[in-house]
Amino acid sequence: MKSFTYHQPTEIIFGSGKVNEVGEVVKKYGTRCLVVTTPAVEATLPMYNKVKQLLEDAGISVAHYDQVIPNPTTEVSAEGAKMAIEHRADVILGLGGGSSMDAAKAIAVEASHEGSAWDYLFYKKPPTEKTLPIVSISSTSGTGSQVTQVSVITNTEERDKSALYHPLIFPDACIVDPELMTTLPRFVTATTGFDVFCHAFESAIHPNRGAYVDLLAWEAIEYVAEFLPKVLDEPKNVAYREKMAWADTLAGLCIASAGVTLPHGMGMAIGGMYPHVAHGESLAIVYPACTRFTADSAPEQYGRMAQLFDSDLKGLSLEEASKHAESAVIKFLKKIGLYKKLSDVNMPEAEIEALAEQCMVLPDYESNPKVATKAEMIELVKASY
Repeated sequence: MKSFTYHQPTEIIFGSGKVNEVGEVVKKYGTRCLVVTTPAVEATLPMYNKVKQLLEDAGISVAHYDQVIPNPTTEVSAEGAKMAIEHRADVILGLGGGSSMDAAKAIAVEASHEGSAWDYLFYKKPPTEKTLPIVSISSTSGTGSQVTQVSVITNTEERDKSALYHPLIFPDACIVDPELMTTLPRFVTATTGFDVFCHAFESAIHPNRGAYVDLLAWEAIEYVAEFLPKVLDEPKNVAYREKMAWADTLAGLCIASAGVTLPHGMGMAIGGMYPHVAHGESLAIVYPACTRFTADSAPEQYGRMAQLFDSDLKGLSLEEASKHAESAVIKFLKKIGLYKKLSDVNMPEAEIEALAEQCMVLPDYESNPKVATKAEMIELVKASY
């Protein structure tokens, strides 16, 4: 068995109704809380109001920064940090999807350090122990950010999407309550749900994986294959939402320990250059081409995945099934309504080579079982266009 190290410091509070414990959870870390969310809409306003009331009932002073956007930017972290400082916040609560939780982590760093969150990217200087405590409440089954040491942010001026990556930005505690997810729109459910699969599967082919990650990853993949189509058909089914919330948490634990590969390197570049494209959507766009490129370099994993997505392949050996992995991925994407190309999201064809270069900025692609050259990356972008 391959040796491995696994570290997970986040307290996970999982289950329906667990959001009601937010006051006592947050109070462990501070009494002046900045709640970080996207702007309220009809579906989210009751959740925001409930959480703030629960915090206030616990004796916590609350300020609310509600200007997070999809693919949160350096402007978002700067504005949120300014509010945290003005409120004298001693704990940051990220409430919502991955964008809100990632923004909360960036704010926890920027509000307690000189400069901006962008100064503390994974390849720059690390944050220090001054980083404010972070609590997360996930309302999507999605990014796994509630249990990771990653905060993805976008620098719009540089058209670059990158990440803070450090153990100090692991949330101290997270609440995963499937009841909060029953009002998610279909598109958000589909894109975040596919992201769960990507996190788990890319961890399963990552060189840093170990026996524990394999165990978590394949349970998550099996749950996505079975329950994502079901929850899209029955969005208010709490039992299905619970399965996807558990898959999301498992997949987050996987990437916190192992990491992601080629599709995420490409997906991050797409999000940085074209912020209107949802993260899970960008992954769906590149997955068929990435699968065709990589499958013969990890036939056991791709064969197993293909059989989960297409039951007609279950009579084949894993090696034979891996040869059908691309068609199995496309079949699943069509089932969940996410089969599309870069041209469908208004990417200019003239920027194919520029996007390919950006896909090679983050090191994720280097962890792929087959590492793409620049020429191969251009072909992958063309195939996804």
